[in-house]
Amino acid sequence: MINEFIEENFFYLHPGYTLLNTIVFGIILGISVIIILKMFRFIKKDPEDLLIPIIPFIFFGSSARALVDNGIYPLTHIFVTPGIYILTGFITIVTLLSSVYIEKKVEWDYKYILTVVGSILCIPNLLNINHLNLIVFFQVIGIWILISSIFIVLRNKWSILKNKFNLSVLMAHLLDASSTFVAVDFYGYGEQHVLPNALTNFLNTAFVMFPLKIVVILSVLYIIDTYIEDSTIKNTLKLAIFILGLAPALRNLLSLSMGI
Repeated sequence: MINEFIEENFFYLHPGYTLLNTIVFGIILGISVIIILKMFRFIKKDPEDLLIPIIPFIFFGSSARALVDNGIYPLTHIFVTPGIYILTGFITIVTLLSSVYIEKKVEWDYKYILTVVGSILCIPNLLNINHLNLIVFFQVIGIWILISSIFIVLRNKWSILKNKFNLSVLMAHLLDASSTFVAVDFYGYGEQHVLPNALTNFLNTAFVMFPLKIVVILSVLYIIDTYIEDSTIKNTLKLAIFILGLAPALRNLLSLSMGI
């Protein structure tokens, strides 16, 4: 009975996100961030330095999920939520710790090691992408560039955006908003998350994702920069928010581009 409850409510083999699993996943995320924070203190590395090296790992998880969406990879627990995130997170952490260890032994920059390993992991997924609708792909990218350019232009006039890390976090979420907007408004897809789904249905457009993302992300970044002095805590939180934006953005972009 317990197994059936977990299967029905916490694995994306059935319905999408609900209020219950959203809360539970949020709690798990919070615990994970605390553990990762302690890890960064232990290895004495700045989370901000992982902004670029971690992207291949995000792409690995997101592209694997997109391949499941399009029937290329099997619909199994390891490739759906939360399995794919657990797998990707575990591989990333193990690779990071191994890279730091190798750096101490042979003086190779751990960031380069991390980037190379992550890129190699992506190769099987890239080889299995046998169709990509470039019109759809560039619809999303075009809208993302258009909206993002506003904030790139404003970055020197808006103190919060002068920080490259902050701008990167916002742009990751704008890509997520762009992919959702195109998928829902142009191709009839549905929003899976509870609050965005409610707002999208109420306003009858997923364009609401743009003001929602902009207000929420900029507000959170402002709070982090204003009230948190510890750089490790600050940058760990920002890295987590960056991942939460880029991972679904890439999954949506690839799923949509392969599925149309």
